[in-house]
Amino acid sequence: MGLTGKVVLITGAGTGIGRGIAIAFAERGAKIGINYHLTDEFANETLRLVQAAGSEGFLVHADVSDATQVKMMVSQVVDHFGRLDVLVNNAATQPNLGLLDYDEEAYDQVMRVNLMGYFHCIQAVIPAMKAQGAGRIINISSVHGKRPTDFDSVYAMTKGGIKMLTRESAIELAKYGITVNTIEPGAVYVGSKTGKPRPIVPPDKVTDEGHRRNLRKFPLGRVGLPADIGHLACFLASEEAEFITGAAVRADGGSMLL
Repeated sequence: MGLTGKVVLITGAGTGIGRGIAIAFAERGAKIGINYHLTDEFANETLRLVQAAGSEGFLVHADVSDATQVKMMVSQVVDHFGRLDVLVNNAATQPNLGLLDYDEEAYDQVMRVNLMGYFHCIQAVIPAMKAQGAGRIINISSVHGKRPTDFDSVYAMTKGGIKMLTRESAIELAKYGITVNTIEPGAVYVGSKTGKPRPIVPPDKVTDEGHRRNLRKFPLGRVGLPADIGHLACFLASEEAEFITGAAVRADGGSMLL
């Protein structure tokens, strides 16, 4: 996959899946705009890992729910690198509240970040990509955009909305050479709230029976890693994927089959 020299902006890249995507692109020679909102320390660690992979990173602070900040973020990345080839919409919030536990403020926050944030970022990158005659937009969604959950109805609603945002954007932007696709991860091991990675335990080494039962929900024998999502994002950003748009690719170790 020829990604050397491509410029990629990844939202929510300070930890977790966003960090894994940033590293995957950096390993393939892309230059990375690392968006973050809350913690400088985590973003700086992503920058260090991008540089350790032999690539160039650029930190850009922005709240994706604020259209003005998003426009400034995109302008900063374009000014710094001279172009913008790929947007990965990844920043999200998941409070895990029950239906009756949500109030208007919590509801609006999840909608603003998880859905409106993606919308803001797509709008902001179109001028640069349109001028270049090409671009890739990759929206990170979830398997919960396909099946209901029992722990956060509003989060699932936003993931369902991302599916239609992807499809509508793909139709409208195709004439500019811009593709728009969605990745739907299942369970993924991500960093804890402290920013430290959780230990990865091979399935054959798991001793806790509850953990064993959970792993049985995954035909491939494990949950995902941020790198799994990163590899798929790199493919969708590559020339090999130029005929794929409006698609949703599930990456869940087969868990949706059970």
